[in-house]
Formats: sequence, C-alpha cells, structure tokens
Amino acid sequence: MDSTPDDELLQLASQLRQQLVRHATRGAWAAPGSPTARAEHTAVAGPVAGPVEEPLAVPVEVYEERTVVPLGRRTLAQIRADLGDCQRCKLHATRRSIVFGVGAEDAPLMFVGEAPGEQEDRRGEPFVGPAGELLDKMIEAMGWSRQTVYIANTTKCRPPGNRNPQPDELEQCMPFLKAQVAAIAPRIIVALGRPAANQLLGTDAPISALRGAFHDRHGVKVMPTFHPAYLLREPDRKRDAWSDLKLVMAELDRLGIKPAR
Repeated sequence: MDSTPDDELLQLASQLRQQLVRHATRGAWAAPGSPTARAEHTAVAGPVAGPVEEPLAVPVEVYEERTVVPLGRRTLAQIRADLGDCQRCKLHATRRSIVFGVGAEDAPLMFVGEAPGEQEDRRGEPFVGPAGELLDKMIEAMGWSRQTVYIANTTKCRPPGNRNPQPDELEQCMPFLKAQVAAIAPRIIVALGRPAANQLLGTDAPISALRGAFHDRHGVKVMPTFHPAYLLREPDRKRDAWSDLKLVMAELDRLGIKPAR
C-alpha cells in the first residue's frame, strides 16, 4: 500500500526521535547531520533527497520519548545535585559550607564574586557579611533585590584565611559557575572585582582597565566593577561603581527589561 505524506512524516519523526535517544544515551551534545552506524539501516528512501548536511542548531537531551529539552542547560537543582558534597579540591578539608548561590533561577541580571568569606562559609550563602550588605544596597538602588537577581561566586568553598583561590581550585569549580550561567541565561553579568572579572573574561587585566564598559562572554554582556569589600575600604570609588551600574541599568532598559521588585 502506498504511504501518504502524513505517514512518511510520522516515520521520519519516529526515526529522528530514536536517533536523538541514542545520542543522548551516549552523552552527545548534538545530533550529527548524517546517520549514525546504528541508524543507517533505517534511512528512508523516497522524498528525502539525501542526508541532512547541517547539524541540529540546538543541542538536545531526551529525558522521555516525547520530551526534548536543551542539553547543557541543566536546572540549578540538577547542578547542585551534581556538585554534591564536593571533594574535588583541597578546599573541602577546611570549609564549613558549600556556598552555591542565591536568587531567581531566570534572573536577567547576575552578580559574580570571587570566593566566599568567613560569614558566607558559616551561613552557606554568598555575600552576607558587610560587603554583602553593601551589595544588597547597590542592587536595591538599581531597582532590583537579592531575590530577583542571582548571586554566585567563582568558587563554592572558602579558601583558608580568605586567601585567593588557587588555579587547581578554580579549575575544579569554574565549570559549576559556567553551568549556573547556562541555567540562568542572564542578559548581563556584573563581575565584582578583578578576580571574578578575570575568570569570566579569560584575562589578567586590572579592574581599572576593565570597568566602565561591557565585555562579551559567549554572547552575554559582562560589566566588571569594584568589589563591595574594596568599596568599604575605598568609599571614594563608590561613585565609579555606581557609574558602572547605571550603564547596566541603561542596557537593561534598552533591552526592555524592567526591575522585578
């Protein structure tokens, strides 16, 4: 019996779904344009002129037979579960808490600092000491709140004595920050201080050379500015930091994003 166009479409959809399942099972981030070895015997003859030459534009992962969602853009809960009781670097031996992050899961505005301090380590939440109080005031002056933005650090554990994170520690922790950024998909990231800005932008430039202008990070705008702890020591620089935040506010407004009080 001759098949109808609807039958052929259903058959193609079924074969595509099966191929996506195979690739997701293998941990693939995208389905290739040509058939896999296991799928060659299911190639459809007829109206299809040949194999698709372009890969799928959106990476996919199949959780159920009929549910296809982006791969790599895990939820924050999944990322936290992957982090677990992390012992990937030596910081686990001295920490009290893993400081994962706080805020809205779909926040258009994200703030990233370097590493948790003593009070953050005690409470398990980023920016809760004096620097955190100043950051909250800065965010509120922009029309936002701690609950409507997202706040995280480049490392999730406090380095002993509040020293700078070491390269091996950052190597283990930065993938989790990158996963958080992918999950939240912010339009703008405010990098608080030189270490956070350097890690996000892959540079070693001083904060004075970076602040005051947007930088691109894989399509996300990054605004480096002074860390709140530095502003507590050098209050005269608060004017400069506010100038940076006004640029952020203007860009959000240009994008049509209003503060979510």
